[in-house]
Amino acid sequence: MREGITRLMREKHLDAVLVADGANMRYLSGFTGETGYLYLSAGQQTVLTDSRYTLQAQEEASGFEVLEVSREKGYGELLLELSKQEAIGRLGFEDQVMIYGTVEKLKEKLPQDLEWVALGLELAKLRRVKTQEEIKRIARAEEIGDQAFTYLLGELRPGVTEREIAAKLEYYFKTHGAEGISFPSIVASGLHSAMPHATPSGKRLEKGDFITLDFGCRYEGYCSDMTRTVVLGKANERQREIYRIVREAQEAGLGAVRAGVSGAQIDRAARDVIEKAGYGEYFGHALGHSVGLEIHERPALSWLDETILEPGMIETVEPGVYVPGFGGVRIEDLVVVTEEGCRNLTRSPKELVEL
Repeated sequence: MREGITRLMREKHLDAVLVADGANMRYLSGFTGETGYLYLSAGQQTVLTDSRYTLQAQEEASGFEVLEVSREKGYGELLLELSKQEAIGRLGFEDQVMIYGTVEKLKEKLPQDLEWVALGLELAKLRRVKTQEEIKRIARAEEIGDQAFTYLLGELRPGVTEREIAAKLEYYFKTHGAEGISFPSIVASGLHSAMPHATPSGKRLEKGDFITLDFGCRYEGYCSDMTRTVVLGKANERQREIYRIVREAQEAGLGAVRAGVSGAQIDRAARDVIEKAGYGEYFGHALGHSVGLEIHERPALSWLDETILEPGMIETVEPGVYVPGFGGVRIEDLVVVTEEGCRNLTRSPKELVEL
């Protein structure tokens, strides 16, 4: 991890880097606090934070000096002291993360001839390919998700609200080894299933409903993500048709995943199936996204993303068809990219479940 920062600093001719993104801070130092910065240079590894997180930073960020802001010394003053120790000339910063006003305030405290170098998403790129330890954590999180889905099948019955199912799901996570959810759970039934990111409501489950369940948890900081769609009762002919199309599209997407191809190519493989079946207008989102310390990372499996996949990347494969006034289906697995294809971390069955 430190090697990646060293390489980036060399390529960008940087004397130091200021890290503001929480996931990048955790990745590079271990610090999980919600407020602060990392200051990294050739001779210094420093966490800057406030009194709420000082002890936490000292425990988590092994090998890092921890500096605490105070009434007398804010972040700008601390950064000025650090920069003077090495007389830095070029400072890399996360322009896609930091608020403009915050950057301007820091600039007022630091030497006017200091060159601020915008890094875009370069630091996040360091997290794209996962280590074996990271993959193990993500796999464990997905395993807990699989177990939660099996549990939920016994809880889905007429009269239960979407909100109750979401609460049961999240309680299951926390009582079975997860830290909590990796994103707000989606429980969408009936006509709500036509909304890809529906918020669980007070709607009660009814016989004949499609029920889309999209959820994930965190295990030692790392996220999982999966989706299954079931029918409460016996599926009708059109429900079976749409489910079959989405499943075939997902199999096509899974079959296209491998190192050396782009996210756009994989998206196209799945999208072709849905378009040829006449439902192309009802699949509006990308096929998938990367997962790690954050639930949505890059590269994506999207018509907009030409990034070439590498072994060790983690991607979701989640095609869907969403028909307003009828309902929708999404099926999502989480996979590890390999040289030959992919390794699927999601074990829950994909046959249409009728409850």
